[in-house]
Amino acid sequence: MSLYAIGDLHFSTAVDKPMDVFGDNWINHESKIIDDWKANVKEDDLVLVLGDTSWGINLTEGKADLDIIDNLPGKKIFIKGNHDYWWTTVTGLNKLYDDMKFLQTNFYEYKDYAICGGRGWICPNDVKFDKNDEKIYIREENRLRLSLESARKKGYSKIIAITHYPPTNDKLEESLYTKLFEEYKVEKVIYGHLHGKESFKMGLKGTRNGVEYVLASCDYLDFNLIKIMD
Repeated sequence: MSLYAIGDLHFSTAVDKPMDVFGDNWINHESKIIDDWKANVKEDDLVLVLGDTSWGINLTEGKADLDIIDNLPGKKIFIKGNHDYWWTTVTGLNKLYDDMKFLQTNFYEYKDYAICGGRGWICPNDVKFDKNDEKIYIREENRLRLSLESARKKGYSKIIAITHYPPTNDKLEESLYTKLFEEYKVEKVIYGHLHGKESFKMGLKGTRNGVEYVLASCDYLDFNLIKIMD
């Protein structure tokens, strides 16, 4: 039972939203992801899907993409991205599929690990961070804390956290999120959201203060899933 991750699928079955406007590497990106997924993921594996899954603006449109993912091998855990307008409630979404689960303030088990996480938000920076951003930034930290605390209360000491947004700003400075992950001794943090070579430089990677950070947006991975562990 291996663990994989990928973010920012940006599938658009029910809407006209071609991604190749962001570069030629996005041409037929859905087929690239699906082919790699089928070639590597087994039915008993788990895939972490890190937000911005579908361009659908409601659940009917979003479900057209979710159904495609449901038919791919493995079990899946989803978090919300900033473009996932189809996302309703975790309670409602978790009733839709047998092998696809949606994460927000709760957690899921993988072997002896707890999979925790949430969307996150942009961190304080010098370019754009207003009072509304600060409000959401603090709220999302609280949601992440609820997820981590729920795992701790169940006795889990080994934790993997997933977020959509990077856990730091463009200067890779300490944030509420990095402090939180260190407080709960999270082993790995896997995130997406960043696109393009210049943006990739703004992603915290490697190990810092005992926490390993992994960028897993699909174009950073050349549209292949990344194996996190066997």
